Amino acid sequence: MPESSAAAGSGRTIPGTPAPVTPFPAVGTSVPGSVGTSLQILRSLDSGPRGLVEAHAEERLARFGENVLPAWRPVPWPRRFVRSLRDPFTSVLLCLGLVSAVVSAWGTACVILALVAVSCLLRSTEEHRADRSTAALRELVATTATVVRRTSADAPSREREVPVADLVPGDVIRLGPGDLVPADVRVLRAGGLTVHQSALTGESAPVAKHPLDAPDPALAGAGPFAQPQLCFQGSSVTSGSGTAVITATGGATRFAAAHDGRARQRGASAFDRSVQGISWTLIRFMLLTPPLVLMANAALRGRGLETLPFAVAVAVGLTPEMLPVIVTTALARGAARLARTSGVIVKRLPALHHLGAVDVLCLDKTGTLTEDRPVVEAAVDGSDLPDPGVLRWAALSALWTLQLAELPAPDALDEAVLDAAEHPEDSAYEGVAALPFDPVRRVATAVLRRPDRLGVHTLVTKGAVEAVLERCALDGEERERLLALAARKAESGLRLLAVARADRPARHGGYTPADERGLTFVGLVALRDVPAPSAADALDVLARRGVTVKVLTGDHPGTAARVCEDLGLRTDPAGGCGEVVTAELVDTLSDAELARVADRATVFARCTPEHKARIVSALRAAGHTIGFLGDGVNDLPALHAADVGICPRNAVDVAREAADVVLAEKDLTAIDRAVLAGRHSSGNIATYLRITLSSNLGNVIAMLTAGLMLPFLPMLPAQVLVQNLCFDAAQLAFAFDRPGASALRRPAVLRSRDFLRFITGFGLLNAAADLATFGVLALALHNAAGTDGEAAFHAGWFTENLLTQALVMVLLRTGRSAAERRAGGPLRAAAGGLAVVGVLLPLTPLGPLLGMSALPLLYYLLLGSVLGLYAVGLTAARRRYERRR
Repeated sequence: MPESSAAAGSGRTIPGTPAPVTPFPAVGTSVPGSVGTSLQILRSLDSGPRGLVEAHAEERLARFGENVLPAWRPVPWPRRFVRSLRDPFTSVLLCLGLVSAVVSAWGTACVILALVAVSCLLRSTEEHRADRSTAALRELVATTATVVRRTSADAPSREREVPVADLVPGDVIRLGPGDLVPADVRVLRAGGLTVHQSALTGESAPVAKHPLDAPDPALAGAGPFAQPQLCFQGSSVTSGSGTAVITATGGATRFAAAHDGRARQRGASAFDRSVQGISWTLIRFMLLTPPLVLMANAALRGRGLETLPFAVAVAVGLTPEMLPVIVTTALARGAARLARTSGVIVKRLPALHHLGAVDVLCLDKTGTLTEDRPVVEAAVDGSDLPDPGVLRWAALSALWTLQLAELPAPDALDEAVLDAAEHPEDSAYEGVAALPFDPVRRVATAVLRRPDRLGVHTLVTKGAVEAVLERCALDGEERERLLALAARKAESGLRLLAVARADRPARHGGYTPADERGLTFVGLVALRDVPAPSAADALDVLARRGVTVKVLTGDHPGTAARVCEDLGLRTDPAGGCGEVVTAELVDTLSDAELARVADRATVFARCTPEHKARIVSALRAAGHTIGFLGDGVNDLPALHAADVGICPRNAVDVAREAADVVLAEKDLTAIDRAVLAGRHSSGNIATYLRITLSSNLGNVIAMLTAGLMLPFLPMLPAQVLVQNLCFDAAQLAFAFDRPGASALRRPAVLRSRDFLRFITGFGLLNAAADLATFGVLALALHNAAGTDGEAAFHAGWFTENLLTQALVMVLLRTGRSAAERRAGGPLRAAAGGLAVVGVLLPLTPLGPLLGMSALPLLYYLLLGSVLGLYAVGLTAARRRYERRR
């Protein structure tokens, strides 16, 4: 992981005339930009409402540095190498090597320490490559900000997108829904602006922000986060829009002062916990092995501490030393390949494994199951009669809300209304103020003025039917009639916008949501969704891969159900849940009840952001691995709650920052490719664990058994360790293997019970082949005696062990057709190289140095028979295992 260190020149200050801006103070003192009027603050920053001149901005950037948190420098290679020793397997190996050195078993100690060095070298190298790849990918989704600048002092100002890192104090920026606040700022102008400050205060409720030039006595003594004119880096815009001037950047921000390097560290993922659980089980067995070997040899053979190096070597033989290297390499290669071929960016490597394990995908239908392009079907009044005026009022509200609230773009419904209306911009009405839509109020309001009606302002409110009717002056009977009318239309699959208006005396003060009362109902605008062309096929593919899709939407139940049924997504689960689960039902359920309902249901309607997060959490509690696809501010809680947060590249800044995976576009086909890549990497890791652990267990059982039967050690400690080193080198090929088709058909999950059954069964089979070789050696070497016989025995067993391990690497790749197993590739090449080393090493000058001698031809003939029988048994056992799965 990268480590943080303070960047040089982190205090970014701009000397000004009336009130200079100082570096960020300690918590509890005054905050830059909090004292004085907006004009005074602009002057102190040598800026103005029209923004900075480009040349001045470049000077400030060069002088004060980039707008980034204290720099995340790459970990130096020596430190990364030493940090690799913290891996549990590597730590145990190091301890065993030191124990060997203490008892003067220098050969064993040297080989073990060499093994530790090679493992640390490979791991640190792969981690370095993975960090470089991840950093390069993150640059593709770097956050930008809308800044107001001028090319010269006399030139008009213009808005442009710049990287957040290029912002400087004095820059004037625009803020809109979903934007991350890129620095500490002073609000100059706002329209319905609310921000989330949970990253700084821990409070989840959004906070309203607006300009404040005169001191407010009610805020005397309040902290900086309560100041309505201040926004801080780490916040995100929930609703509304605004213009602000930057007062502090980078290390001078309050976020930098309150968060150190630990803020970015994540806890262990589910995959990490699974691997760690398997690792510690093996480590416990490893630690028990040396004392058991010593006690057994002392009781049966009368041997003492001279067997300690052998006991240590046997314990080392059980260790999957390459596990950290294989995991890092497989995930890094998968992420790089996914970015290169599909434009999918994995921001955290463990998220790629989670993608492979996803069995439930939660998403909103808009833009995914449907095109993000609804079309207006009709506009009717309260009597269900066509009325063009309803569409006209809705278009006026959409137009002036978009312009006055400074929204970056209209949402899909507003865009559809504007497209269907006839030139609303030509109306005589002029916008006065706007209260933009937010997911809590579920309405938007534009305040209009007409020249021929002086002294009168017209409020036009549109939004969810229930929310608008709550704000209308209606008796209970009329409200129920209109709700029933809307329900009939919604049940047919239409999306509805209710429209209401009211005339109020003109005033100079601002408007608030409290003014959205006593309205007159105008009518309903009905829209229909256009299904995405690729959605039906993508849903079918995901279903075949074992991924269940669940729709979490804020729309009406009928609208959601209609779209899902058109696409063939089942919405009538058994269990009495009905076709669609509504938010009202979710509110009545306990967490345990919701977990059971969520497991069966397919569509959840009328969901708020909190509902989405709770449903995702309930599904996780039921044992599912959840992926959540979202792109808006309202999706943020669910993105955090899911195992894998997914968003498209054009999502709002705050969603893109929170997501683990970023798609080139909001498309289920891209998610399918990402799931396949995750299963590819996870399948290689699981195959490595199965093959390595079963082979290692078989070798350990055979050596322990033979060690008690023979008058001499079956293999010398150095031979055991060299054999282990050869096998480790060959195992690197697992990171480059192509998993079988069956591994891609279902979610990749590491199940401890399945692993234990696999490694026990195939480990015993491997041990049987090793012990059969004992008989072959006895027959082939019956005339040999003394030291020559021991050296030949060691060479024979060394050769057999490497040959059986090569066979296991090729034949135990489960889930493959015969053609796939015969196909070439790095794994077969590595297995071939391992076999060649096993046969030739005893015949080279290195053989006698390791205590091995040449073998008679009879041994190789007999060994071929044993290996043939072992291959037949291995194939039969593998097929039986696959049938049982």
